[in-house]
Amino acid sequence: MNGRDHALDVEPRVTLLDALRDRLHLSGTKKGCDQGQCGACTVHVDGERVLACLTLAAQVEGRSITTIEGLADEDGTLHAVQAAFLEQDAFQCGYCTPGQIMSAVACIREGHAGSDEEIREYMAGNLCRCGAYPNIVAAVRQAAQELRS
Repeated sequence: MNGRDHALDVEPRVTLLDALRDRLHLSGTKKGCDQGQCGACTVHVDGERVLACLTLAAQVEGRSITTIEGLADEDGTLHAVQAAFLEQDAFQCGYCTPGQIMSAVACIREGHAGSDEEIREYMAGNLCRCGAYPNIVAAVRQAAQELRS
């Protein structure tokens, strides 16, 4: 978990989301719809984005998990996507922001940030009730450009 080993004893029905929030006290990953529809719970498992509310904790045993808390460097330096979200004011209420950022990191890593249309397509699984989409796209575009250079 975020570069550190953790041992948890959880029931088979415990989701990764609940294990993160309730057992490991990593509250950055949000519980939105709890049905896999909003993307607020997006985390990375072995570098791939997954919805933590639809993933059982037992399914990720022995795998590398990265949450929003694990993106910044040890010294507190923000990941390029986190910094771009701040610079572009890509959030309003902020509830969806951790999931948006985790998806944006994956979107860029997957090579799907070539145009605004492509960014919108590959970020479509993450909903923002406040409608900050233009700023989110701008942040992804900015971070993609910075990470390429």
